[in-house]
Amino acid sequence: MTASPIPDPEAGERDDSPAACVLVFNANDPSGAAGLTADLMAIASVGAHAMPIMTGAYVRDTSEVFDHFALDDEAVSEQARVILEDIPVQAIKVGFVGSPENLSAIAELASDYAEVPLLTYMPDLSWWREDQIDMYQDACSELLLPQTTVLVGNHSTLARWLLPEWSNEKAPTARDIARAANAFGVAYTLVTGIPLPDQFIENTLASPTAVLCTHKFERFEAVFSGAGETLSAAVTALIASETELTEAVSEALSYLDRCLDSGFRPGMGNVVPDRLFWAQPEDDEEEDAKESSFEISPNDTRH
Repeated sequence: MTASPIPDPEAGERDDSPAACVLVFNANDPSGAAGLTADLMAIASVGAHAMPIMTGAYVRDTSEVFDHFALDDEAVSEQARVILEDIPVQAIKVGFVGSPENLSAIAELASDYAEVPLLTYMPDLSWWREDQIDMYQDACSELLLPQTTVLVGNHSTLARWLLPEWSNEKAPTARDIARAANAFGVAYTLVTGIPLPDQFIENTLASPTAVLCTHKFERFEAVFSGAGETLSAAVTALIASETELTEAVSEALSYLDRCLDSGFRPGMGNVVPDRLFWAQPEDDEEEDAKESSFEISPNDTRH
């Protein structure tokens, strides 16, 4: 005989409507700074449900990436196909997946779900061999960008990749980069970290024909690991939750700014964004907790 659940008189009627679901392709990062860890925490923080597909594993610490081991493309494809047959997906995010073969497998999967928005994040790959970078980015241009709704990346990373023969003395604008991405089929490009005078940076969402929104922030006096992963995951989750694109970008950038402002250094390397800053008690709450004779449940957060 199955016991009946005990009702909670303070809970009211339970909301069984599903959260927006995001399929995420990325590598595991044992430092917790980037990769799938960043994706999962950022997506959950903005109220969506992440379905992580591991594509490989970094060998890294909080300072640098030493190596990467990619999973076989069949292992990546089977992980995704099984979950896609079970759970409806509202958005797809693709981070670093380690090999052209994995990009091909993901592109094939994405073509079967062409109506689902797909966000591609291109991280800094300067730790990799140059020939590997070229092969990976060429495969991404040919296979994944034609299906990409939003491309996200740092200004210098995207400019080197998409405008390798840029000869103008003036650096390419976000619209220049968006036009180059659109040549492969990308509708929108979010260019981050555009340097400005006086220690400011700019983040711009652009299409080939227009700048859709621009947000300026003061540069932090720290080097972060995982900032781009955090931002791109948050944007994807907000898109999955049916937030309009410019609003999703604005909210995700504000969220990232708070994550960086609350960042911490867990090891001897770079600062890691605190993606759960909202769960930390305020100063007065900390004092109350110290004075209280009762233990506070670890589930009592401010989310």
